[in-house]
Amino acid sequence: MREAGAAAAEGMKRGKYQGEKLNFETPSAFFSRLTSNRWAMLAELQGAGNVGVRELARRLGRDVKRVHDDATALVELGLIERSEAGALSCPYADIHVDMHVSRLAA
Repeated sequence: MREAGAAAAEGMKRGKYQGEKLNFETPSAFFSRLTSNRWAMLAELQGAGNVGVRELARRLGRDVKRVHDDATALVELGLIERSEAGALSCPYADIHVDMHVSRLAA
């Protein structure tokens, strides 16, 4: 976390865009919010423009209600956007995940 803060501070000094970042306290928190179904939604929405929930559910072969629920979670995380008409889109061409697992010193 300190490294991320230092990188952000350095980027602000230089006026350089640092990208968007999400941080999770634990791997289980990450995987509970970004499930395999939600990753599939992100992949389907990347570069697809605006897609309605029903159309997205059809493309994914999933129930509309579940897709709607997952879309709400992804909107809350800021990974997708919902238009005023309710269409979904992913504004990111690339989503990169870094995970570090380390043992605490005894």
